[in-house]
Amino acid sequence: MSISTPGGPERRPTVVSTGKKPAAGRPASGAKAGSGKPAGTPRAGGGKGPRKPITPVKVSQGRAWGPIALFVAVGVLAAGIIGYGAWASFQGSKPWDKRANAIDGIANYRKSDPDSLKYEAHKAGPLTYKYSPPVGGVHNAAWQNCMGDVYDAPIASEHAVHSLEHGAVWITYKPGLPQDQIDKLAGKVRGVEKMMMSPYEGLDKPISLQAWGYQLKVDNADDKRIDDFIKDLRVNASVEGPTALCNQGVTATGTTPRDDLQQPTQ
Repeated sequence: MSISTPGGPERRPTVVSTGKKPAAGRPASGAKAGSGKPAGTPRAGGGKGPRKPITPVKVSQGRAWGPIALFVAVGVLAAGIIGYGAWASFQGSKPWDKRANAIDGIANYRKSDPDSLKYEAHKAGPLTYKYSPPVGGVHNAAWQNCMGDVYDAPIASEHAVHSLEHGAVWITYKPGLPQDQIDKLAGKVRGVEKMMMSPYEGLDKPISLQAWGYQLKVDNADDKRIDDFIKDLRVNASVEGPTALCNQGVTATGTTPRDDLQQPTQ
């Protein structure tokens, strides 16, 4: 009977199989190919693999329509202001007669009936006019004072036409026009040089405006064309230039021309 001794044949290490095979091309468990790290070396983060980046969560929000609408409104308003300014500047750059001719309903007798405006010399006494109220033609040597005068009674056309020749605008109104309408007209006249106003019998419209060679008839003192007429024709329609006098004229009312008054002629 033989007894094994320690110096007997070498013992081979016992290999315990887990029953799993490493995948092709993959190192056995416990080591990472090319890592240079021994198996079991702990990784940063507690031995877990690298964390995946967190994708930000997009929160859907509605558009802020309030500020957008305000911005658009401001833009439209600014564009409108600029556009109106450009238009007004263009209109203001037009010659005065072009602006006057653009007034709706204006009668331009300088163009349609220039013969009615001709005269060779001043004449005394009552005169006959083609248009009522008259807008030009032969007239008295004395003019009606037109320094923003508001007359509460009719005045002589022969004097008024001379004032038109000097560049005045003469506002006439039908007797019986409501007082608030008269007051509105007077507010456009009083204190303004080259302006005068008086009632006038026989008007076919409540209000009629005259400048030399031009006439505009309206129904109401609130008509914006009144202001356009005054702006475009006062002084500009003068036959004798802007320096022609409106003071030192006849201040008396009445439809008969005052030939008894001694005044400078011009």
